[in-house]
Amino acid sequence: MVAYQLSIFAENKPGRLAKVTSLMAAGKINIRAITISSSDAFGVINMLVDEPDRAHKILTEAGLTVSLKPVVAVVIPDKPGGLDNLIQLLSREEINIENAYGFVLESWEKAVFVVEIDQIDKTVAVLEAEKFETLDTEALSAIEPFHYMKY
Repeated sequence: MVAYQLSIFAENKPGRLAKVTSLMAAGKINIRAITISSSDAFGVINMLVDEPDRAHKILTEAGLTVSLKPVVAVVIPDKPGGLDNLIQLLSREEINIENAYGFVLESWEKAVFVVEIDQIDKTVAVLEAEKFETLDTEALSAIEPFHYMKY
């Protein structure tokens, strides 16, 4: 399965992220995951949202430079070596990871690693063959991280 990530190119200045989040709030778009990377004067905000097409339209209409990119969200065990098993598989298959981030779904049980890769169809096929679970946009929107945590 494939999900979609918004990548927003923005100046590295106070208020730029606030503009993005206010647009998402006004449009009633739920941000499910977010990362920010910057280099000097500019940066990239990557987001997984519940309605990527509509969010793309809202951000574009507001004059922001934004792209909608396919990504693969892979469920991995939340334990030592869980991520390494996935990364070693992708490396053996010569699949390049261009961007990635992760988050825990259930402590010591499950995590999600989101990868932007150079060969989406090959990656999906390899992951299916190796019995990795992947999540599409709808499944990512439905997850409840930490829901099962016991304090």
